[in-house]
Amino acid sequence: MFSNHSALSGRTVLVLHAHPDDEAIFTGVTLRRLADAGARVVLVTATLGELGEVHVPLAPGETMAQRRVAELESAAALLGVSRLVLLGARDSGLPGAADNVHPDALAAADPSRVARRIATLVDEESAEAIVHDDGRGIYGHPDHLAAHRIGAAAARLTGVVSYESTVDRDHLHDRRTRSHLIHAAAEATGLPFGVPADDVALRIGATASELAVKRAAIGVHASQVSPDSLGHAGFDEAYGYEWYLRSGASSGILDELALPAVAAV
Repeated sequence: MFSNHSALSGRTVLVLHAHPDDEAIFTGVTLRRLADAGARVVLVTATLGELGEVHVPLAPGETMAQRRVAELESAAALLGVSRLVLLGARDSGLPGAADNVHPDALAAADPSRVARRIATLVDEESAEAIVHDDGRGIYGHPDHLAAHRIGAAAARLTGVVSYESTVDRDHLHDRRTRSHLIHAAAEATGLPFGVPADDVALRIGATASELAVKRAAIGVHASQVSPDSLGHAGFDEAYGYEWYLRSGASSGILDELALPAVAAV
């Protein structure tokens, strides 16, 4: 972790994710490290994830969207997010579902229109980088594919560095990393996940304290994540790294975070 808590003071990164819980699962270490280094983190969540499975009972009168927003707010606080923006698009469901073409679904939205909204946020916040999903949507979910299209278009509109959140499929195919939620997600979509190790441009390794925060932030999303997923012996191996592709520049602010990991990962 940065020893200088003002190393990135005055600098801002905008992070775009498809659903509540993506911020913790795929970028939790990165967000916490940015915040600890003094950067301003603006988290934009495109949908409320209202079509996700429910692992815990909802309170009387509570909707799935309300539960997931509450979980997201708690996770964002743990991860040091300075500003949370909800775009309010509808969850698109799994590939091939009728929900994909619902008029309010993220997958059916005009990417250029949503990208202009993201670009306005980038300008408003003077953000120097956008983080968004890779071109495969990490594991092929329609909302993750839409987040890629929107984030990439916003980066082109603003000219800022674009970091594409991905996973190292070689690392996560190891038997010790089978506890990662990406495996169940890819089974649900029926599509491959991530990119080969050789394609990864940037790998951020967690310190022990950052990994503990990431575990806590994932655990906050109790409606989606069972305790068994967090208590698995392979958690550190599975979640101790975060991976990115890069476009728009040879390096940027996230490259400054790539310190050696001290966790047992």
